[in-house]
Amino acid sequence: MVRENEIRENEVQIEAPEARDAWLVFIGRIHTPWTSRMETPRQGRHDGPLCEIEIFEPWVPALEGVETFERLEILYWLDRSRRDLVLQSPGNNGEVRGTFSIRSPVRPNPIGTSIVVLEKIEGGRLFVRGLDCLDGTPLIDLKPDRNLFKPIAPPQKGDFEVGDGVQASHCQKA
Repeated sequence: MVRENEIRENEVQIEAPEARDAWLVFIGRIHTPWTSRMETPRQGRHDGPLCEIEIFEPWVPALEGVETFERLEILYWLDRSRRDLVLQSPGNNGEVRGTFSIRSPVRPNPIGTSIVVLEKIEGGRLFVRGLDCLDGTPLIDLKPDRNLFKPIAPPQKGDFEVGDGVQASHCQKA
């Protein structure tokens, strides 16, 4: 078993550049049963444990309408992940892959994303299944699952472009 911050055979670590402020505002906190990366699922499951997403004030009113969606896309900051590997060995067998070709939490900008099933909302708390992050993970954003979302704003030119500039007759499902 690999320890939490171990460099595996053939993995490549770099000296990470100095952090610059992207002016992220954490809008909440995620509560899960997991306190160690070694016990957290590699991918969330829609039949997994019920987890809670706490939305901070003043963002709670932004939840209006969210209850109409079965699934949400959750974006979160993997605040306890290292940020310095460019090549990783996810199978711990000496074979390596580039960080951008895998879904490892070890990334230059450790942004996690999960598609979750929304079970219920109670005030500023969402109860969901399908997360794969540690308890206390900061929440960046949440959105309706793009496969369920039909844009509300009027269409614009780019909505009808397909391929190399060919115009489609529509962009939305009927």
